[in-house]
Amino acid sequence: MTQQNTRLGILFMIAATLVFTAQDALSRMLGAHNNVFVVVMIRYWFFAAFVIALALRSSGGLRGVLRSRYPVLQSLRGLLLVAEICVMVIAFVKLGLIATHAVFACYPLLVSALSGPVLGETVGWRRWTAVAIGFVGVIIILNPGAGVLSFWSLVPLAAAAMFAIYGLLTRYVARGDGPAVSFFWAGTVGAVAITIVGLISWQPLRPEDWPLMATLCCTGVLGHWCLIRSFDAAEASAVQPFSFLQILWATGVGVFFFHEELHLNILVGAGVVIAAGLFTLWRAKVKGEVTPAAPR
Repeated sequence: MTQQNTRLGILFMIAATLVFTAQDALSRMLGAHNNVFVVVMIRYWFFAAFVIALALRSSGGLRGVLRSRYPVLQSLRGLLLVAEICVMVIAFVKLGLIATHAVFACYPLLVSALSGPVLGETVGWRRWTAVAIGFVGVIIILNPGAGVLSFWSLVPLAAAAMFAIYGLLTRYVARGDGPAVSFFWAGTVGAVAITIVGLISWQPLRPEDWPLMATLCCTGVLGHWCLIRSFDAAEASAVQPFSFLQILWATGVGVFFFHEELHLNILVGAGVVIAAGLFTLWRAKVKGEVTPAAPR
């Protein structure tokens, strides 16, 4: 991998974090006034169309990406991803972008903690120490001693757990399925599942929200395209640390556009979580493991 390609990969990852931050802001606005499942359903229709278009252009076509050695696990991956997205949108509405992203940043720590029971990998004392320190950061963010800890404060933690399991299953199915197969199954299975839920809970979008909805769909496709280009241009271990920039962008958007408050406990706790997460990513690189970036 050349240095030029690595730089290009980093630039695409930074672009992806900016696009996904815009997507999160749009999801927050739409979810505040519309049914969250309907919003995610419409967004997933465009995502599934993008996935199918990529499959049609691949060497094996649709037949090639439909063949999976792990159809049950691939289906479970798709269900986990769409459920995680729904939970995150709900968290954006209830908690705001800043608190949600601060807690969700612990997902690499959950990947490390769960890689033993899920994948049978050995997790050394260094990473276990980082996991413990990182969850101290989560406790600082949640601030239970202040007496304001609520059910909604735990929602992004549940989303992080779902995304961590999704990432571990992605690594497991990679033993027999290529990236195109996994990408196709995640997009199409998720689209089918959320369509069922969305139609059951159908509520028409407000007419004034359709331009935002169209923009959300476009950002979803653009963000995944940037992410794909990033991983095509550079090794995952080189670009993934830059995915944490999304927390910075989300904080800026939360403060300046949604007037969210950046409390000291969130600032300190997020710093601890990010530092621990970056350390686990570095140790995963040393061990030759890959922790997925977090597109939404």
